[in-house]
Amino acid sequence: MLEPMATRKNPTDDPLAPLTLAVGQEDLLLDRAVREVVVAARAADTDTDVRDLTSDQLQPGTLAELTSPSLFSERKVLIVRNAQDLSADAAKEVKAYLAAPFEEISVVLLHAGGVKGKGLLDAARKAGAREIACPKMTKAADRLSFVRGEFRALGRSATPEACQNLVDAIGSDLRELASAAAQLCADVEGTIDEAVVGRYYTGRAEASSFTVADRAVEGRAADALEALRWSLSTGVAPVLITSALAQAVRAIGKLASAPRGARPGDLARDLGMPPWKIDRVRQQMRGWSADGVADALRAVAAADAGVKGGGDDPEYALEKAVVAVARAARPQRR
Repeated sequence: MLEPMATRKNPTDDPLAPLTLAVGQEDLLLDRAVREVVVAARAADTDTDVRDLTSDQLQPGTLAELTSPSLFSERKVLIVRNAQDLSADAAKEVKAYLAAPFEEISVVLLHAGGVKGKGLLDAARKAGAREIACPKMTKAADRLSFVRGEFRALGRSATPEACQNLVDAIGSDLRELASAAAQLCADVEGTIDEAVVGRYYTGRAEASSFTVADRAVEGRAADALEALRWSLSTGVAPVLITSALAQAVRAIGKLASAPRGARPGDLARDLGMPPWKIDRVRQQMRGWSADGVADALRAVAAADAGVKGGGDDPEYALEKAVVAVARAARPQRR
């Protein structure tokens, strides 16, 4: 179980506390905060009833119904997402409940922070909520600390150079950084160093997962397929290839929507990419359209499900995705 890489603001760090308040907009950390409570609750009671609600689902009266005593005295976890968007009446009921919560019910409020819904945020803090900060990690230094924390949480040692190279290669997506760290730990024994990261992410016989992705987003289907087959034959994990494809397509989407005329340094900061990658993506994005990006992402998502057990032939799923991405990059060739 990976601990959320976030700042704890309550000295009593019990996942089974009556109220957990997760504040911020980083989806991975918010999801981990929720999962931590659910796992702890089910460890205490395998029959724990988990209710996961969006703000619009928590209507006036719903909270009273969900927190009413059970004949079987079962443990409950009640998750409220986007709590800042609760209606005034629903927020009022939540505040009233916080004044006298039930011991066997763990309420998890996910709040974006900021001014909207601040009254509920203040009430939760006043009630002694166990608070977890889940802010967006916009600085490279924060992402570097996140990667180091991932390796520590997995019980593994990684050199500073390895962590930095992983951040440079992956970019700003925490889910992809976490996935890459976990994959390296699963595949490699001993200390994870710069050479290990380089072997996975900066070219294995000129046919790494990123080489496959680069050729695909450039519309070079034949070259991408050749690189794919070589990558698989040399042992590159299929999940790393789908991850690289997703990153390459998303990078094109991000840069395409960025303000024109912005300097590479500013773009690198705003988009969470190293400057050298901005130049490469700018060259690769010729021929792409918004519809092409959407089509390619859907194809990559389907392939990702296929290589993770959703299909019978992971290699075919990857080939299909590579062709789809290359076609999206060069729509006139369809």
